[in-house]
Amino acid sequence: MSLLRNVGTIGGLTAVSRVFGFARDILLARVLGAGMAADAFQLAFTLPNTFRRLFAEGAFSVAFVPLYSRALHGRDGEPGSEEAAEKFADDVLSVFVWVLFAFSGICMVFMPAIVWALASEYGDVPGKFELSVFLSRVTFPYLFFISLVAMLSGLLNARSRFGPGAVAPVLLNIFLISGILLGDHWRGTSGDDVVVVQVLAAAVSLSGFAQLLYLAWETRRAGVKLKVQLPRVTPEVKRLGLLILPATFGAGIYQISQLVDTFFATSLPQGSLTLLKLADRLNQMPLGIVGIALGTAILPMLSRHIHTGDQAEAQRLQGNAFEIATLLTLPAAAALAVCAPAFCTAFFVGGKFTATDGALMAQIVVALVAGLPAYVIVKVLNPGFFAREDTRTPVWTALASLIFNVALNLYVVNRFGIVGLAAATAASASLNCVLLYIILHRRGWFHFTPKLISRVARQLLATGAMTGVLWYLVPLMAERYGASLIERVWSLGVLVAAGGAMFFAAAFVFGALDKDLLAQLRRRKPARTKADDKILEVE
Repeated sequence: MSLLRNVGTIGGLTAVSRVFGFARDILLARVLGAGMAADAFQLAFTLPNTFRRLFAEGAFSVAFVPLYSRALHGRDGEPGSEEAAEKFADDVLSVFVWVLFAFSGICMVFMPAIVWALASEYGDVPGKFELSVFLSRVTFPYLFFISLVAMLSGLLNARSRFGPGAVAPVLLNIFLISGILLGDHWRGTSGDDVVVVQVLAAAVSLSGFAQLLYLAWETRRAGVKLKVQLPRVTPEVKRLGLLILPATFGAGIYQISQLVDTFFATSLPQGSLTLLKLADRLNQMPLGIVGIALGTAILPMLSRHIHTGDQAEAQRLQGNAFEIATLLTLPAAAALAVCAPAFCTAFFVGGKFTATDGALMAQIVVALVAGLPAYVIVKVLNPGFFAREDTRTPVWTALASLIFNVALNLYVVNRFGIVGLAAATAASASLNCVLLYIILHRRGWFHFTPKLISRVARQLLATGAMTGVLWYLVPLMAERYGASLIERVWSLGVLVAAGGAMFFAAAFVFGALDKDLLAQLRRRKPARTKADDKILEVE
């Protein structure tokens, strides 16, 4: 099956999920604003999601999928079978369920200590700490359900069924949107935000249960019947555990950095955590689709060239990926930065979300998107190490960036508040990107060629031309961004159309677009030659 088709499936469904998530955040902002209840919910939602990314979708998936695939399809001359794969999955599930149950239970018991460690300042606001603990306990069962979803999703991915795992997050956003609307209805004219977040917290856990039911049904449709039995630590399960440990350490650095940002945000004025999370959603829109797709697409191709000793092809492949990353992220970052006031006002301001909240959120967006190209380029540079079976170096560079982030936060947060925190996050991501490139260059694995430097320079010129147009247009329609729905849509449509037209026209004039390279993004079945085997498809 074509990797490009798989990435297209995942990316397309991820985009659908992002649209639903964006609608959820708009509703959340307007119904709750950036106050006590909103901050408490954001913390409660962050906790299970952090552990989910760390264990379930991070370390567990990385370790489980290859072992399950080996049991199913065989490897190195060893035959695979449905029976072996089913036995392995049953053994893992039987252990995994009880580990998750125990971990979730322990965390729920000690939730006051966990919340205090992350948000001790919440105790200064009457009722905020207690509400955060309650909501965190209500949302934490989501971790149990979604971790099992991650296992079933990995099982289906190993069978080339990528759709169900990508559809599942849509259910989360549908439940959360329903929870916001239902909570807003139930509170009536009282305006009590606590009622809304209580319903919303329950919707989080219910969404996890719904996703689990959906993935279990899809697993049955795939002909796989799993069963929970008495836990047994078989050699295969033990091997899985040994693989999870280093993967957890690697994934843990990024998740720890997210908790560090949460810790600093909770020490700032009320509403800071909510504004940071909402601003980061805008930043994550291009990152989640472009970065993950590129990183996923180039790794198998890069591995093949390296294993065959074709360093020239490996260099060209990674250069092409770098060029695509900058082509997509440089204009996206510039447009988000210039249009941040327009986007934040048009989409979020209304209801309990004030114009002041929107103005501060726009500043946070500007600070965050300064690191957007670096976030995506890291996804391009990391495969240069992974393809050579070097998983240590990216961990060390991420650790260095984390230490830098903490040190920078200690300096800027007290001086510049939440905007300084966002800028520190972008700066640490840029440092990670620079460190990865320096190491790749010194080892002779990847370097900037004159052609790549020229192409990126031309992209910068095109981005500059687009930025100039947007810089001129944004203030002209300032009054329309907060006006009627039609005026908001019309004004944003003008910005998007004018910015896009200017960028592509300037890119054409400056020669920023490599026609041969862009053709590879559209080609479904390229010829198997070095000249044509560019980037995004293997059979």
